[in-house]
Amino acid sequence: MTTTREQHHPARVEGRRAGFPRDLVSVAIRALRSIPRDLETVIPALIIPVFFFVVNIGALEPVAEATGVKDFRAFQLPVAIIFAVTGVSRASGLVTDISSGYFDRLLLTPMRRSALLLGLMIADLALVMALCVPVLILGVAVGVGFDTGLLGAVVFVFIAGLWGLAYTGFPYAIALRTGSPGAVNSSFLLFFPFAFLTTSFLPQDALTGWLATIADYNPVTYILAALRSLLSSGWVWADLWPGLLAIIGVGSASFTLAFTALRGRVSRG
Repeated sequence: MTTTREQHHPARVEGRRAGFPRDLVSVAIRALRSIPRDLETVIPALIIPVFFFVVNIGALEPVAEATGVKDFRAFQLPVAIIFAVTGVSRASGLVTDISSGYFDRLLLTPMRRSALLLGLMIADLALVMALCVPVLILGVAVGVGFDTGLLGAVVFVFIAGLWGLAYTGFPYAIALRTGSPGAVNSSFLLFFPFAFLTTSFLPQDALTGWLATIADYNPVTYILAALRSLLSSGWVWADLWPGLLAIIGVGSASFTLAFTALRGRVSRG
């Protein structure tokens, strides 16, 4: 028989953790749903690469082909793709969550702390791979084809997406450490030396002097080479693996900075 004390003081029911995969999906879905409200952060990611692609082809194609570039349009398409996927992240949304106090409220839940960042990165991966599609359509429209066929196009988008994901650690680290929208928006400037001190306009063997030396150590050089091989050379593993290794190296550095900043933000919260 239930006592009066038991009737007035029922057993406490505690919530159960949803699990790490569920946490990731929840954060990623919320981030993806917020994209239509922040199109001003996405549209420039398409305008800039399309602008450079069209201008470079119109102005430099005869000059580049005179130096030995057989198909300058195929040579330039990976450059446009790199511009489309680099620096695109939900870091600005994270800054908004921090300034509004929503991020601190999330810290009071049983959600895994790493899922707060990894979920955003999953959304970023989906976004940057989607951004590749219209740029690829433009490339096909002007006559660029894939020597590796449809599978090569899929691998091309996947490698570009991995590079975009690898770079996102930098804006997230800035967002978590500063909570400043201006600092996050300027994080793309970190990429400019990588973008222009490389094989953006000429093949590596045509570069000379200090530019050739810097390009040899620039990870973007090897990512561009991997993407270009899928367009013009077929399945050349000697071109693909250095690009993948460059992505791993940059990703390791940026993720270390981002998760270190996350731990610092959590400890302060």
